[in-house]
Amino acid sequence: MTDNILDYVARQRELLKEMLVRDMQQLAEQCAGLMQQPQALEKLLQRQFSKACYFKYLWVLDHAGIQLTATVTRKKLKAEQRGRDRAARPYLQRAFAGDAFYLSDAYISRHRKRPSLTAVQTIYDENGRTLGYLGADFDLRKLPHTGKLKLGKKGWQQMKGDPAIRGGLFAQQRVVSAMDEKIDDILDLMAELIIAHGVFHAKLHFSSSRASVWLVDNPYDYQILSIDELIDPSLCLAFPKRDYFDQATVPPKKIKKIFRQFKKLRFADETIYLRSASLNVVNGKVGLNFSCDGSHYVSWDEFLEKDNNFWFGVN
Repeated sequence: MTDNILDYVARQRELLKEMLVRDMQQLAEQCAGLMQQPQALEKLLQRQFSKACYFKYLWVLDHAGIQLTATVTRKKLKAEQRGRDRAARPYLQRAFAGDAFYLSDAYISRHRKRPSLTAVQTIYDENGRTLGYLGADFDLRKLPHTGKLKLGKKGWQQMKGDPAIRGGLFAQQRVVSAMDEKIDDILDLMAELIIAHGVFHAKLHFSSSRASVWLVDNPYDYQILSIDELIDPSLCLAFPKRDYFDQATVPPKKIKKIFRQFKKLRFADETIYLRSASLNVVNGKVGLNFSCDGSHYVSWDEFLEKDNNFWFGVN
Protein backbone atom coordinates (compact mmCIF):
# COMPACT_ATOMS: atom_id res chain seq x y z
CA MET A 1 0.00 0.00 0.00
CA THR A 2 1.35 3.42 -0.93
CA ASP A 3 0.66 6.76 0.71
CA ASN A 4 -0.66 10.11 -0.27
CA ILE A 5 1.69 12.42 1.62
CA LEU A 6 -1.07 14.49 3.23
CA ASP A 7 -2.91 11.34 4.33
CA TYR A 8 0.34 10.07 5.81
CA VAL A 9 0.85 13.36 7.66
CA ALA A 10 -2.66 13.07 9.11
CA ARG A 11 -1.94 9.55 10.37
CA GLN A 12 1.36 10.65 11.88
CA ARG A 13 -0.42 13.48 13.63
CA GLU A 14 -2.99 11.12 15.15
CA LEU A 15 -0.25 8.78 16.40
CA LEU A 16 1.63 11.71 17.94
CA LYS A 17 -1.56 12.96 19.53
CA GLU A 18 -2.17 9.59 21.18
CA MET A 19 1.33 9.64 22.64
CA LEU A 20 1.26 13.27 23.76
CA VAL A 21 -2.19 13.21 25.32
CA ARG A 22 -1.14 10.36 27.61
CA ASP A 23 1.91 12.21 28.91
CA MET A 24 0.11 15.54 29.15
CA GLN A 25 -2.81 14.06 31.09
CA GLN A 26 -0.50 12.44 33.61
CA LEU A 27 1.44 15.68 34.09
CA ALA A 28 -1.76 17.73 34.38
CA GLU A 29 -3.00 15.45 37.15
CA GLN A 30 0.20 16.15 39.08
CA CYS A 31 -0.20 19.89 38.50
CA ALA A 32 -3.73 19.95 39.93
CA GLY A 33 -2.60 19.90 43.57
CA LEU A 34 0.06 22.59 43.05
CA MET A 35 -1.91 25.37 41.37
CA GLN A 36 -1.32 27.72 44.30
CA GLN A 37 2.43 26.97 44.32
CA PRO A 38 4.08 28.30 41.15
CA GLN A 39 7.61 27.37 42.21
CA ALA A 40 6.56 23.81 42.98
CA LEU A 41 4.89 23.67 39.55
CA GLU A 42 8.12 24.81 37.89
CA LYS A 43 10.11 22.09 39.66
CA LEU A 44 7.54 19.52 38.55
CA LEU A 45 7.80 20.71 34.95
CA GLN A 46 11.60 20.62 35.10
CA ARG A 47 11.53 16.99 36.21
CA GLN A 48 9.37 16.13 33.21
CA PHE A 49 12.28 16.77 30.84
CA SER A 50 14.14 13.78 32.25
CA LYS A 51 11.14 11.55 31.49
CA ALA A 52 10.14 12.80 28.04
CA CYS A 53 12.96 14.31 26.02
CA TYR A 54 10.77 15.67 23.23
CA PHE A 55 9.30 18.64 25.12
CA LYS A 56 10.65 22.04 24.11
CA TYR A 57 8.76 24.37 26.51
CA LEU A 58 6.32 23.68 29.35
CA TRP A 59 4.13 26.18 31.20
CA VAL A 60 1.02 26.36 33.37
CA LEU A 61 -1.81 28.91 33.06
CA ASP A 62 -4.61 29.76 35.45
CA HIS A 63 -8.28 29.32 34.49
CA ALA A 64 -8.28 32.74 32.74
CA GLY A 65 -5.24 32.01 30.57
CA ILE A 66 -2.68 33.98 32.62
CA GLN A 67 0.66 32.22 32.93
CA LEU A 68 1.39 31.11 36.49
CA THR A 69 4.84 29.67 35.94
CA ALA A 70 7.94 30.61 34.07
CA THR A 71 8.28 29.00 30.67
CA VAL A 72 10.33 25.95 31.53
CA THR A 73 12.98 24.57 29.18
CA ARG A 74 15.41 21.72 29.63
CA LYS A 75 18.18 24.08 30.81
CA LYS A 76 16.52 27.16 32.29
CA LEU A 77 13.43 29.03 33.40
CA LYS A 78 12.19 31.95 31.35
CA ALA A 79 10.99 33.95 34.31
CA GLU A 80 9.90 36.93 32.22
CA GLN A 81 7.03 34.80 30.90
CA ARG A 82 5.29 34.72 34.29
CA GLY A 83 2.09 36.75 34.10
CA ARG A 84 1.85 36.50 30.31
CA ASP A 85 -1.72 36.64 29.03
CA ARG A 86 -2.23 33.78 26.55
CA ALA A 87 -6.03 34.00 26.50
CA ALA A 88 -6.19 35.18 22.89
CA ARG A 89 -4.01 32.39 21.52
CA PRO A 90 -5.92 30.03 19.16
CA TYR A 91 -4.89 26.91 21.07
CA LEU A 92 -6.30 28.34 24.29
CA GLN A 93 -9.55 29.31 22.63
CA ARG A 94 -10.07 25.61 21.91
CA ALA A 95 -9.44 24.81 25.57
CA PHE A 96 -11.88 27.53 26.66
CA ALA A 97 -14.46 25.96 24.34
CA GLY A 98 -14.22 22.70 26.24
CA ASP A 99 -11.49 20.64 24.56
CA ALA A 100 -9.74 18.66 27.29
CA PHE A 101 -6.71 18.27 25.02
CA TYR A 102 -5.85 20.19 21.89
CA LEU A 103 -2.91 19.80 19.52
CA SER A 104 -2.34 22.76 17.22
CA ASP A 105 -1.57 22.64 13.52
CA ALA A 106 2.12 22.85 12.72
CA TYR A 107 3.58 26.36 12.45
CA ILE A 108 7.00 27.98 12.03
CA SER A 109 8.32 29.05 15.42
CA ARG A 110 8.94 32.74 16.02
CA HIS A 111 12.52 32.55 17.29
CA ARG A 112 14.17 29.43 15.84
CA LYS A 113 12.09 29.46 12.62
CA ARG A 114 11.44 25.72 12.72
CA PRO A 115 8.24 23.65 12.31
CA SER A 116 6.60 23.35 15.72
CA LEU A 117 3.44 22.28 17.54
CA THR A 118 1.68 23.49 20.68
CA ALA A 119 -0.49 21.29 22.90
CA VAL A 120 -2.81 22.32 25.72
CA GLN A 121 -4.21 20.00 28.37
CA THR A 122 -6.94 21.25 30.73
CA ILE A 123 -6.15 20.80 34.42
CA TYR A 124 -9.18 19.64 36.42
CA ASP A 125 -9.81 19.28 40.14
CA GLU A 126 -11.22 16.08 41.58
CA ASN A 127 -14.75 17.29 40.85
CA GLY A 128 -14.04 17.97 37.20
CA ARG A 129 -13.85 21.75 37.50
CA THR A 130 -11.27 23.61 35.43
CA LEU A 131 -8.31 24.84 37.47
CA GLY A 132 -6.09 25.94 34.60
CA TYR A 133 -4.17 24.70 31.61
CA LEU A 134 -0.91 22.86 30.98
CA GLY A 135 0.82 24.03 27.82
CA ALA A 136 3.67 22.49 25.88
CA ASP A 137 5.59 23.44 22.76
CA PHE A 138 7.32 20.86 20.60
CA ASP A 139 9.99 21.13 17.93
CA LEU A 140 9.09 18.68 15.15
CA ARG A 141 12.76 17.70 14.94
CA LYS A 142 12.56 16.32 18.46
CA LEU A 143 9.29 14.42 18.20
CA PRO A 144 9.62 10.68 17.62
CA HIS A 145 8.82 9.47 14.13
CA THR A 146 6.00 6.94 14.30
CA GLY A 147 6.15 5.23 10.93
CA LYS A 148 7.70 4.92 7.51
CA LEU A 149 6.34 6.72 4.50
CA LYS A 150 5.54 4.42 1.60
CA LEU A 151 5.54 6.60 -1.45
CA GLY A 152 3.95 5.32 -4.58
CA LYS A 153 3.34 6.62 -8.05
CA LYS A 154 1.09 9.63 -8.20
CA GLY A 155 -1.10 10.16 -11.20
CA TRP A 156 -0.65 12.85 -13.77
CA GLN A 157 0.23 16.17 -12.15
CA GLN A 158 -0.08 19.50 -13.93
CA MET A 159 1.15 22.74 -12.35
CA LYS A 160 0.79 26.29 -13.57
CA GLY A 161 3.82 28.55 -13.45
CA ASP A 162 4.43 32.28 -13.65
CA PRO A 163 1.25 34.07 -14.88
CA ALA A 164 3.41 36.85 -16.35
CA ILE A 165 5.00 34.32 -18.70
CA ARG A 166 1.61 32.89 -19.68
CA GLY A 167 0.28 36.40 -20.30
CA GLY A 168 3.03 37.16 -22.80
CA LEU A 169 3.03 33.73 -24.40
CA PHE A 170 1.96 34.75 -27.90
CA ALA A 171 4.50 37.56 -28.04
CA GLN A 172 7.36 35.06 -27.89
CA GLN A 173 8.83 32.60 -30.34
CA ARG A 174 11.24 29.72 -29.95
CA VAL A 175 14.85 30.62 -30.60
CA VAL A 176 17.05 27.85 -31.97
CA SER A 177 19.50 26.88 -29.25
CA ALA A 178 22.86 25.18 -29.48
CA MET A 179 21.24 22.02 -28.12
CA ASP A 180 18.57 22.17 -30.82
CA GLU A 181 21.25 22.11 -33.51
CA LYS A 182 22.74 18.86 -32.16
CA ILE A 183 19.65 17.41 -30.55
CA ASP A 184 19.77 13.92 -32.09
CA ASP A 185 23.36 13.27 -31.06
CA ILE A 186 22.79 14.71 -27.59
CA LEU A 187 19.68 12.61 -26.96
CA ASP A 188 21.51 9.46 -28.09
CA LEU A 189 24.39 10.32 -25.76
CA MET A 190 22.03 10.89 -22.82
CA ALA A 191 20.36 7.54 -23.46
CA GLU A 192 23.77 5.89 -23.40
CA LEU A 193 24.62 7.51 -20.05
CA ILE A 194 21.40 6.13 -18.60
CA ILE A 195 21.60 2.64 -20.05
CA ALA A 196 25.31 1.97 -19.60
CA HIS A 197 26.82 4.53 -17.21
CA GLY A 198 24.65 4.68 -14.11
CA VAL A 199 22.65 7.86 -14.71
CA PHE A 200 19.19 7.33 -13.20
CA HIS A 201 17.80 10.87 -13.50
CA ALA A 202 18.52 13.26 -16.35
CA LYS A 203 17.12 16.69 -17.08
CA LEU A 204 17.62 18.37 -20.43
CA HIS A 205 17.39 22.16 -20.59
CA PHE A 206 16.79 22.68 -24.30
CA SER A 207 16.52 26.46 -24.24
CA SER A 208 19.67 27.01 -22.18
CA SER A 209 21.62 24.12 -23.75
CA ARG A 210 22.67 22.20 -20.66
CA ALA A 211 21.79 19.03 -18.80
CA SER A 212 21.74 17.87 -15.19
CA VAL A 213 22.37 14.24 -14.31
CA TRP A 214 22.20 12.18 -11.11
CA LEU A 215 24.24 8.97 -10.86
CA VAL A 216 23.45 5.82 -8.91
CA ASP A 217 27.02 5.89 -7.55
CA ASN A 218 26.49 9.38 -6.08
CA PRO A 219 22.74 10.02 -5.74
CA TYR A 220 23.12 12.94 -3.31
CA ASP A 221 24.91 15.14 -5.85
CA TYR A 222 24.34 16.05 -9.46
CA GLN A 223 26.49 17.02 -12.41
CA ILE A 224 25.76 19.92 -14.74
CA LEU A 225 26.86 19.23 -18.28
CA SER A 226 27.56 22.12 -20.65
CA ILE A 227 26.79 22.11 -24.34
CA ASP A 228 30.48 21.60 -25.14
CA GLU A 229 30.45 18.42 -23.04
CA LEU A 230 27.14 17.22 -24.43
CA ILE A 231 28.22 17.37 -28.05
CA ASP A 232 31.34 15.27 -27.37
CA PRO A 233 30.64 11.50 -27.40
CA SER A 234 33.83 10.91 -25.42
CA LEU A 235 31.92 12.32 -22.43
CA CYS A 236 31.05 8.69 -21.65
CA LEU A 237 34.67 8.13 -20.63
CA ALA A 238 34.09 10.41 -17.64
CA PHE A 239 31.42 8.08 -16.22
CA PRO A 240 32.08 4.53 -14.98
CA LYS A 241 30.54 1.64 -16.87
CA ARG A 242 27.43 0.44 -15.03
CA ASP A 243 24.85 -2.18 -15.91
CA TYR A 244 21.28 -0.95 -16.12
CA PHE A 245 20.33 -1.24 -12.46
CA ASP A 246 17.66 -3.30 -10.75
CA GLN A 247 15.72 -0.36 -9.31
CA ALA A 248 14.88 0.98 -12.77
CA THR A 249 11.22 0.72 -13.77
CA VAL A 250 11.57 2.04 -17.34
CA PRO A 251 12.53 -0.64 -19.89
CA PRO A 252 15.85 0.40 -21.48
CA LYS A 253 14.43 -0.03 -24.98
CA LYS A 254 11.86 2.69 -24.20
CA ILE A 255 14.39 5.38 -23.23
CA LYS A 256 15.24 6.52 -26.75
CA LYS A 257 11.56 6.52 -27.62
CA ILE A 258 10.87 8.84 -24.68
CA PHE A 259 13.69 11.12 -25.83
CA ARG A 260 12.35 11.17 -29.40
CA GLN A 261 9.04 12.37 -28.00
CA PHE A 262 10.93 15.15 -26.17
CA LYS A 263 12.29 16.23 -29.54
CA LYS A 264 8.82 16.25 -31.09
CA LEU A 265 7.50 18.47 -28.32
CA ARG A 266 10.48 20.77 -28.68
CA PHE A 267 9.93 21.38 -32.40
CA ALA A 268 6.18 20.90 -32.84
CA ASP A 269 5.22 24.57 -32.43
CA GLU A 270 7.16 27.83 -32.53
CA THR A 271 5.13 29.44 -29.73
CA ILE A 272 4.23 26.60 -27.38
CA TYR A 273 7.28 24.40 -27.10
CA LEU A 274 9.20 22.27 -24.63
CA ARG A 275 11.79 24.24 -22.66
CA SER A 276 13.07 21.40 -20.46
CA ALA A 277 12.31 17.75 -19.83
CA SER A 278 13.46 15.10 -17.38
CA LEU A 279 13.35 11.34 -17.02
CA ASN A 280 13.83 9.38 -13.82
CA VAL A 281 14.10 5.69 -14.62
CA VAL A 282 13.68 4.66 -10.97
CA ASN A 283 10.29 6.21 -10.25
CA GLY A 284 9.39 6.18 -13.95
CA LYS A 285 8.46 9.85 -14.02
CA VAL A 286 8.74 12.19 -16.98
CA GLY A 287 8.83 15.90 -16.16
CA LEU A 288 7.99 18.54 -18.77
CA ASN A 289 8.17 22.33 -18.71
CA PHE A 290 6.72 24.30 -21.61
CA SER A 291 7.15 27.84 -22.88
CA CYS A 292 3.83 28.79 -21.25
CA ASP A 293 5.57 27.87 -17.94
CA GLY A 294 3.20 24.98 -17.42
CA SER A 295 4.73 21.84 -15.91
CA HIS A 296 3.61 18.22 -16.11
CA TYR A 297 4.73 15.12 -14.23
CA VAL A 298 3.56 11.87 -15.74
CA SER A 299 4.52 8.20 -15.84
CA TRP A 300 6.70 7.24 -18.78
CA ASP A 301 4.16 4.84 -20.29
CA GLU A 302 1.31 7.35 -20.13
CA PHE A 303 3.61 9.94 -21.66
CA LEU A 304 4.29 7.69 -24.65
CA GLU A 305 0.57 7.15 -25.17
CA LYS A 306 0.00 10.85 -25.92
CA ASP A 307 0.69 12.42 -29.30
CA ASN A 308 1.17 16.06 -30.27
CA ASN A 309 -2.56 16.55 -30.71
CA PHE A 310 -3.01 15.97 -27.00
CA TRP A 311 -0.28 18.39 -25.96
CA PHE A 312 -1.28 21.24 -28.22
CA GLY A 313 -5.04 21.07 -27.79
CA VAL A 314 -6.09 19.65 -31.14
CA ASN A 315 -9.07 17.32 -30.98
